[in-house]
Amino acid sequence: MEIRINAIHFDISDRLNEFINKKAERLARRFVDITYFDANLRVVKPETAMNKETTIKVILPGSPEFVASKTADTFEEGVDLCLDAIERQLERVKGRK
Repeated sequence: MEIRINAIHFDISDRLNEFINKKAERLARRFVDITYFDANLRVVKPETAMNKETTIKVILPGSPEFVASKTADTFEEGVDLCLDAIERQLERVKGRK
C-alpha cells in the first residue's frame, strides 16, 4: 500500500506523521485490498478553533475511490473522524461482495 501525506500551509511534525501512518496501517490490516492512502492536511485561515481540515482518500482496485473530509480542532481528531467515515464506506462495499 502506498501512503501519501500532504501538509498544506504548515510543516508536519514527526509525531503527526507517525500517527497517520499507524492509522493507515491499521486500516490496511482490516481491509487488505487497499492500494493507496492519501491524507491532505490543511490549516484554514484565520487562526480560530476548528481550523484544521483533513481529507483522506482511499483507493481499492475495482472500486470507486473513498473520500472523507472533516474539520476539527486538531489533525489527530480530524484523521480519526475521516477514518470512521471511510470505514463505514468500506463496510458497505464489503457487505455487497
